[in-house]
Amino acid sequence: MDNSRNWNFELSEYIKQGEPDKAQRSESWKAAIGLQDVDGLKTSEYLLDTAKEHIEGKINIETVQKRLHSYYEQQNVRKATEEGTEEADKVAARIAEILSENTFQFSPAEFKAIHRRLFSDVFKHAGEIRTYNITKKEWVLKGDTVLYASFDSINDTLDYDFAMEKAFSYKDLPASEAIKHIAKFTAGIWQIHPFCEGNTRATAVFIIKYLKSFGFNVNNDLFSKNSWYFRNALVRANYNNLKIGITAAYKYLEQFFENLLLDKHNELKNRYLHIDFQSEVQSANSDASKCNNCTLEELSILNEIRENPFVTQKTLAKITGRSERTIKTKTVEMQEKGLIERVNGRRNGYWKILVDLPAK
Repeated sequence: MDNSRNWNFELSEYIKQGEPDKAQRSESWKAAIGLQDVDGLKTSEYLLDTAKEHIEGKINIETVQKRLHSYYEQQNVRKATEEGTEEADKVAARIAEILSENTFQFSPAEFKAIHRRLFSDVFKHAGEIRTYNITKKEWVLKGDTVLYASFDSINDTLDYDFAMEKAFSYKDLPASEAIKHIAKFTAGIWQIHPFCEGNTRATAVFIIKYLKSFGFNVNNDLFSKNSWYFRNALVRANYNNLKIGITAAYKYLEQFFENLLLDKHNELKNRYLHIDFQSEVQSANSDASKCNNCTLEELSILNEIRENPFVTQKTLAKITGRSERTIKTKTVEMQEKGLIERVNGRRNGYWKILVDLPAK
């Protein structure tokens, strides 16, 4: 995209306007465009203008796809392919579409389906498991590579990781511990690298959808601004070189998820991830939250209450994707734990938060 235009700024304007539908579509587009950076790709000005029409409600996502198809049929295909703009534009539009859908199934099949949808007619083997072993030179590793899964073990390894994650219970788990587990699961499925290309973008979209299934309103903006950091953090979480004293480091990925889910302000700098960087990463918000014992589900509810103290249990159920009965049980538990209290009764009352939450 032409550097004279700041796509992040232009799309952020819709969020400032405060219209929920426009803000939601804008956040999806920001993540979609930002994630192209993990493969060094830039979207076109044409995509930005088309995305803005979609955000404004002038066209639907199907029209976006059709316009892109027609646009690249009329363009110099060779030039667009060489510059990567066609791939970036098409994949960005598909990411925006998937992130806007309220559907998700936690399974390897869903992971493969997401990759297939993202890269259909972009990569020859979209959605298919690779049939050869790979290595990739990484800047943060001074040209070394992560050891990826052997091609003949991919399906079994995916099934195992997903089965272990599905059996894991986040119930009553402190958010800090839940984030550590999420970081390890994310790093694990990325290290398998099941596809020939596009693994990081497919992993990011899958994880965003997975986290939303917990009831979180995931801050897609973090992916748009820090997509390259996200990829480098995945690399560091999967790299060991005992000869030079380097072991797999999950802390960088954990800090990314802390910012994403807990509104923390860890400083996410790519230079911190380089294996030659010796200093410890310093968090811009090192003070421990007074809600360290909150579960992810409780934090999700607390964040909604912070936005609207008068929110009803019925609305909370709709936002978080839980049943109204589950929300009623959970809010009672949260009152017993001293996290919230109900002020002025059931009909005309509101929720009061009794613990300090991470600053927004």
